[in-house]
Amino acid sequence: MNPSRYSDSEIDTVYRVIRERRDMRHFRPDPIDSALLERLLQAAHLAPSVGFMQPWRFIRITDRSLRARVHALVDAERRRTALALGERQDEFMRLKVEGILDCGEVLVAALMDGRERHVFGRRTMPDMDLASVACAIQNLWLAARAEGIGMGWVSLFDPQALGQLLRLPPGARPVAVLCLGQVDSFHEKPMLEQEGWASRQSLNEMLFENGWGDEKLQDSGAAG
Repeated sequence: MNPSRYSDSEIDTVYRVIRERRDMRHFRPDPIDSALLERLLQAAHLAPSVGFMQPWRFIRITDRSLRARVHALVDAERRRTALALGERQDEFMRLKVEGILDCGEVLVAALMDGRERHVFGRRTMPDMDLASVACAIQNLWLAARAEGIGMGWVSLFDPQALGQLLRLPPGARPVAVLCLGQVDSFHEKPMLEQEGWASRQSLNEMLFENGWGDEKLQDSGAAG
């Protein structure tokens, strides 16, 4: 027996929260308890980071007028995205893509400034700082789902415009607008799958062995 292994029920819970995490857009305006928000942010702060650089920074938006200005930037990019989608423009515009004005809390996750001084693990792959921030966001997302709190990741914005609005220092960059709040229910499937925008691909289509495109692994049945 592996002494480091969790109990079956604990393992089931880990897989359950991964399976049931959802990108939420519909929220109730109820506030999030301050102790709960602290727990969620602590979960984010426990994320792994390359070279232990901890490049994440979180900005809590508590000013309602500032929240409205963030929303305006997102809505402007939403319309530009719709135009870029061509024939799917109308379909996209019918989707609810954010809940910034509705949710209990809005956070902006950003990359810190001065990242160039961190070379460990980034000399040939400097974008690992972004990967580290994504890990922090995922931690926050999973913790929120376990607590019964909905979260939505919004990426429809001009980073330079949002950075100026939030007075980010030179070199820092916003990565995500995060909506958190109480929800009536969680979707059984990802919202975009439910709405027919896209469907989840098979793992076998994305799993190779020893080289890109080599299908021996799935042919052998090892991929399940």
